[in-house]
Amino acid sequence: MRRAITNGSPLPAPAPAQPAADADSHPGDGPRSAPAAHAARHARNAPWPYTRLDVAAARAAGHPPHPIRQFVLKTRSRCNLACTYCYVYEMADQGWRDQPVAMAPATAARAAQRIAEHAAAHDLPRVDLVLHGGEPLLTAPAALAAPVEAVRAALAAASPRTRITATVQTNGTLITRGRLTALAAAGIRVGVSLDGGLPTHNTRRVDHAGRPGFGAAARGLRLLARHPDSYAGLLCVVDLDQDPVETYESLLAFAPPTVGLLLPLANWSAPPPRGPGRRPGGPGTPYADWLLAVFERWWHDGERRTRIRLFEEIIALLLGLPATTETLGLAPAATAVIETDGSIEQADSLKSAYEGAAATGMALDTHSFDQLLDHPGLAARQLGRDALAAGCRACDLVEVCGGGHYPHRYRAGEGFRQPSVYCADLQVLIRHIATAVQHAAATTAGRPRATTAHPPVAHPPAAAS
Repeated sequence: MRRAITNGSPLPAPAPAQPAADADSHPGDGPRSAPAAHAARHARNAPWPYTRLDVAAARAAGHPPHPIRQFVLKTRSRCNLACTYCYVYEMADQGWRDQPVAMAPATAARAAQRIAEHAAAHDLPRVDLVLHGGEPLLTAPAALAAPVEAVRAALAAASPRTRITATVQTNGTLITRGRLTALAAAGIRVGVSLDGGLPTHNTRRVDHAGRPGFGAAARGLRLLARHPDSYAGLLCVVDLDQDPVETYESLLAFAPPTVGLLLPLANWSAPPPRGPGRRPGGPGTPYADWLLAVFERWWHDGERRTRIRLFEEIIALLLGLPATTETLGLAPAATAVIETDGSIEQADSLKSAYEGAAATGMALDTHSFDQLLDHPGLAARQLGRDALAAGCRACDLVEVCGGGHYPHRYRAGEGFRQPSVYCADLQVLIRHIATAVQHAAATTAGRPRATTAHPPVAHPPAAAS
């Protein structure tokens, strides 16, 4: 049975995958038929995993479920900005249109109960909460921390040993002293999304009238930088139209403790931009080139002025340490999203693939997070190497790359079992960083520098069957 998963063949007699429905549901009962509708959409757009993965057979083959450890609470479904590339509003999925504008207190309370129930069932030492949107800071300061406090209260009653980390991810334009005070009092740190530290980097981050949002975001960031205990860091999407070193150094002006450099959400059916003068699908590795320009500046800096999560994650994986994100490595996915209406979804980034790609047909009132673990979309993301394309399983970088970010593997009508659309870029990036680490280690040890053209990963994978 294990071999049937590993060699890429469909498991024996897979049933059409759909999440568990209410016991009293009936076809045609309006909302109660949603699971079947979601299953049909998934099967049409992504046969892998929705018709080619039998979750029960995977369990029998030695793939146990892994509990959810990060919960993304969509406290607002609307945003004060209208960024032209936003995956929530501008890409394949338009489900936000049907969501309530804000998460009701009763929904937040129900989410807290479900999270505490899950933490208690799995004896989780920690859960990570992310307040997200839309723009979560559209909430009044007095109510900003309410969902986190609800989870704290529920955990105190059901799972008192479980501790919480909490962050809010914002575009930064609504950061005020009052909001920072309210968030700090609740132990909620602030992460900000920005496209660079200059107005020219942020021309796509505009409000609904087309006015630039950078000025307000910069003011918010300068205020946040004066409260380092509340500062989680910056997220920045790679833009090939911008100079990489200039982008990096301009971000340093906001004193971020960490910077997350993100590849644009793209896939084989919606390829990423190739940058100035390059045709889509053309040769070369422009994203690796961009990132390596930043890496060289960061790696050879006389002082470490910030952490760059992508580079540190690659280095950790090269050294055999466990992955801490879902964008690299083979660690099982452990994130659930709770929409403003209480529906339970998969990772938000899937919204870039197709309409309803993140949907599960589950909701807080009718489903537990343990039931989510058996949803084929999430179960597939917990299979590690066995979920990957044959070429990825045979690659010497698989332990580091992990097949790349799951949404980047999508191809319409086939699903998520292709290499990353950024495969060539990832290979160049990882090999370059591996060489830099080898050179640094050899220099520290007083040995001649290694000259291996293709340095091995710390733990070469077993040969694929």
